Amino acid sequence: MNEEVKLFMDDAKEQMQNALTHLENELAKIRAGRANPKILNDVLVDYYGTPTPLSQVANITAPDPRTIAVQPWEKNMLVPIQKAIMNANLGFNPDNNGEIIRINVPPLTEERRKELVKQAKGIGETAKISIRNARRDAIDEFKKLVKEGLPEDVAKDAETEAQKMTDTFSKKIEDMLIAKEKDIMTI
Repeated sequence: MNEEVKLFMDDAKEQMQNALTHLENELAKIRAGRANPKILNDVLVDYYGTPTPLSQVANITAPDPRTIAVQPWEKNMLVPIQKAIMNANLGFNPDNNGEIIRINVPPLTEERRKELVKQAKGIGETAKISIRNARRDAIDEFKKLVKEGLPEDVAKDAETEAQKMTDTFSKKIEDMLIAKEKDIMTI
């Protein structure tokens, strides 16, 4: 395979992998019926005037399937952490006992489960679009290279390879969405 074609293929593969990684992170934030510390990944705490990710000021664990425990490294951070969790609009009411913050994760209703599945599918569709865009960009580059003297059969082989890569990543996305839907719908 031509060196330039290989570079564009590697770039497309990297973009597709980034889309997959982003999807994994986004799906982790959607809560299924169980407590998952990743739900709090986007919570920012006012740490001495600086918005800081919660994971950098406290230890976050799930001691059981219905509870998330947040253990701050500094006791004076309990109130700011509690405020940050409430302000994050996650639908939780954190309980501060003076040493640790406990968050009870209520079971999901059937309606809420369906909304979460719909949300997950929307995020999955965005990831698929990113993958198709990476394929399109690579194919556009192959066409430019043909105009610059690349043999057409090499460009066609590269396009076929880009399509196979797209299919592989799309299948991975589908598998992730099926697993997440099963996870959300399991009571």
